[in-house]
Amino acid sequence: MSTTVKEQSFEEIATELAEKFSATAIERDHAGGTAKAERDLIRKSGLLKLLIPIEYGGLGGSWLDVLKVVRIFARVDSSLAHVFGYHFVNLTTPHLCGNEEQKIRYYRETAQKNLFWGNAFNPVDIKLKATKHGDYYIFDGKKIFCSGSVDSDYLLVSATLDGLEEPLLAVIPTSRIGIDIKNDWDNFGQRQTDSGTVIFNQVRVEEKEVLKGGFNQNEFSKIRFNIASFALNHLYLGIVEGAFEAAKEYTKTTTRPRSPQQSSAIEDAIIQHHYGEFYAEIEAAKLLVEHSDELFQQLWDKGNEITPEERKKLDRATNIAKVVTTKVGLDVTSRIFEVLSSRATANRYGFDRYWRNLRTMTLHVPVDVAIQELGKNILLD
Repeated sequence: MSTTVKEQSFEEIATELAEKFSATAIERDHAGGTAKAERDLIRKSGLLKLLIPIEYGGLGGSWLDVLKVVRIFARVDSSLAHVFGYHFVNLTTPHLCGNEEQKIRYYRETAQKNLFWGNAFNPVDIKLKATKHGDYYIFDGKKIFCSGSVDSDYLLVSATLDGLEEPLLAVIPTSRIGIDIKNDWDNFGQRQTDSGTVIFNQVRVEEKEVLKGGFNQNEFSKIRFNIASFALNHLYLGIVEGAFEAAKEYTKTTTRPRSPQQSSAIEDAIIQHHYGEFYAEIEAAKLLVEHSDELFQQLWDKGNEITPEERKKLDRATNIAKVVTTKVGLDVTSRIFEVLSSRATANRYGFDRYWRNLRTMTLHVPVDVAIQELGKNILLD
């Protein structure tokens, strides 16, 4: 199917995949575990190399292209949207935080083999230690919230190293001896993101696998902190768009009118009012996300020429979009039942999954941090 990329646009391929994911999304959400068959469909589609430059064997797409696919997937299956988006967050880390040789090597290998990247990265989790032994390191300990780790080909890993203030970053094959992926993710949302625990039992990591630059080598490397936020903003937006469309279809076809004078629920003034509110909120969030996207793509294209002022402007735009997508998403996904009916709470419809998935993700990176940062800048800058 990878040759199909040349015959179809990436949006057409993503839409076809989303239709297939939609057919089993509710069932798989109930089951949890790894979406192995669906991840293999993504592999075969060629979309895992969407962002990789053409000279390294990729499709030469932009971050705007990647984030568009994240939203298409998130409307029907936010778990797959999550692992797809984070694949690129992890894949581009050698570009940002490594050297030129590492960037080219991982881009080329991923493009040639359709590799899927997961992570054991969580920088807040400090239970993984690295020790230096001549020309290699030993990683020992564990990491939690390792999204996409199951069925991945590479893991982006962060560990603490004595004498180093920031985390040591490395790219390690998931099949490396000593890596034990527990597959113990059992939360009520994002149930197929494989975000459980990874144990490292005396894992050898070669010097060439350690990313040479780190987060703080320049302003370009620092936008690594923004990339995850961009992926999540589109994930949130895609979830709420999917909830809105699913609710609208149900209201048109299934919701009963509340008055005998009405032939359809869509004639109900209260239901119309709710949909007007939902639509306005979602459109406002979309505009803010798209504005931050444009700033981010501009800075990505500038590379090492980014200035501190430009990155601060990007931080501000990202935080504003995050605040609004979080608040709008949680509001709409919890209130859609007001335009449905009591019957819509049946498990077979799966309407609750939109809120569960969004609530799970928004607790990982609390919006209060973004709000406080905005307030601090307003008062102190």
